[in-house]
Amino acid sequence: MHISNPEHTINKRLNRLYPPEIAQKAVNSIIDLIFKYKSRVDSKEYKLSQKDVILISYGNQVTRESEPSLQTLKEFMDKHLKGIINSIHILPFYPYSSDDGFSVVNYNTVDPHMGSWREIEQISADYRLMVDGVINHVSQFSDWFKAYLENDEYFKDFFIEVDPSADLRKVVRPRSTPLLSEFLDANGRVKNIWTTFSKDQVDLNYKSHRVLRNVLDSLFYYIEKGARIIRLDAIAFIWKELGTSCVHLPQTHELIQLIREVLHEVAPEVIIITETNVPHDENVSYFGSGDDEAQMVYNFALPPLLIHSILNQDTKKLTSWAKTLTLPSDKVCFFNFTASHDGIGLRPVHDILSKEEIENLVSTVKEHKGLVSYRMDENAVESPYELNCSYIDALTHPDEDSNLRLKRMLVAQATALVMPGVPGIYFHSLVGSRNYHDGVKHSGQNRTINREKLNIDWLETKLAKQGSSVKTMFDSYKRLISIRISEKAFDPFGSFRFLDLGSKLFALEQTCKECEQRVLAIHNFSNERVKCTIPEDISLPLYDILSSNFTVTIKDNREIYIEPYQIVWLKGNV
Repeated sequence: MHISNPEHTINKRLNRLYPPEIAQKAVNSIIDLIFKYKSRVDSKEYKLSQKDVILISYGNQVTRESEPSLQTLKEFMDKHLKGIINSIHILPFYPYSSDDGFSVVNYNTVDPHMGSWREIEQISADYRLMVDGVINHVSQFSDWFKAYLENDEYFKDFFIEVDPSADLRKVVRPRSTPLLSEFLDANGRVKNIWTTFSKDQVDLNYKSHRVLRNVLDSLFYYIEKGARIIRLDAIAFIWKELGTSCVHLPQTHELIQLIREVLHEVAPEVIIITETNVPHDENVSYFGSGDDEAQMVYNFALPPLLIHSILNQDTKKLTSWAKTLTLPSDKVCFFNFTASHDGIGLRPVHDILSKEEIENLVSTVKEHKGLVSYRMDENAVESPYELNCSYIDALTHPDEDSNLRLKRMLVAQATALVMPGVPGIYFHSLVGSRNYHDGVKHSGQNRTINREKLNIDWLETKLAKQGSSVKTMFDSYKRLISIRISEKAFDPFGSFRFLDLGSKLFALEQTCKECEQRVLAIHNFSNERVKCTIPEDISLPLYDILSSNFTVTIKDNREIYIEPYQIVWLKGNV
């Protein structure tokens, strides 16, 4: 069925979003886009497997003087990660004006300090590429917004002007900054423009079919350049309706489903991943029916729950939450991570941890020399929004033993590696980076504490030094990944269950029915030696794929001992 047919789902979606006359214009422009890119994109079928691991990195994460940083990044990956990590999420590499890339000046250009589309295409030729669709907002210095302020007729409805006397109390706020920002147009008229995140991040108006057309054009362009995973940044806030919360609106879900379907007309293998740092139940709603919306959703509750569990040496809340994890189909999965370029979000655990437990997390991170960012809640009261701290420092006080710091970090990372779904690994977690306080002083932004850019020669020196914390972390982490990707039981679409083996242990079983193999992963979140009993319904023998001399046989009466912060991945037959 052709898209022009009123019964086509794309046509239906557009008619649900727009009045009939506007919807028809949108249909025509989308048909033109599909025709434009169909012959320019080399589409190849792809199915996620246990081999898929995604590195999260800035385009200028590692730098060398007089060399495009994207080239330096690829050299680092080719040298150290080839064959271990097969995918990379390059955070916004477009020209930007603030927020380390998330205030985009031009969607279709590579920041010249990082390189060009040539470097992006070279990376995408060897690694599966994930890119950001920062499509909720653009920089105030973008050509689009400049044209809007110049009263250019084409851009007249690209942004959202609101009467400041309007009742906006229902709008959910992710920040404590003003929702509306003042700008002067070419005639000297004050315009109060919707800015969800900051004055330099001006929200786009998707009630304009021209906005939709231009954004889709950019997403198609990324696919032409090699992107196969599109991350929809801050997507929960994308549709605005006065008098509502302006978050998770039905039109938002409709729009995501539309974007997925349109992109799949050209490249059906493209994966949509939604970034919605909100309470867990709201977050997983972006799976849709399991076949029509996001194929991957960030597992946002995992990072703070891991910290809470390790700091308290108690996995009850983590295990209880994990047992609620379900998927609407075998075509979707979680994106599991511990750290990212942003802070460690607290909203995802508001319904999981008590107020006192969240306050304890906040105070502990402050004791560990981390920072905390706040948002304005529905009662106009500031509440903690995210923890700003390197993940390794969030887990351990600076004065505590470095070996303890390493053990705690590795048990957290190992847990994320075996959670059902696809793991994402932030570059700084891979090398155990500490809090970057100098960066915060320079930028004035809390999030800079975990966004340090590294000189490649300095990093290579650290990686070459036996016993250095960087090398120890890097080598230990790589070993865990290399073992994970070789086990079919860790298929992101395989069967899984979480087991309650005691309050100090976190345990899950993943099963590959086709190959009749299982892995029982047990992690000790405490500094105590813990006795563990293997459930009766798990057949023996089992052997630890992390340690050649750790095997569980019938003679052991199903009892094993797990050392402090030990990671045990027991493999056996179904």
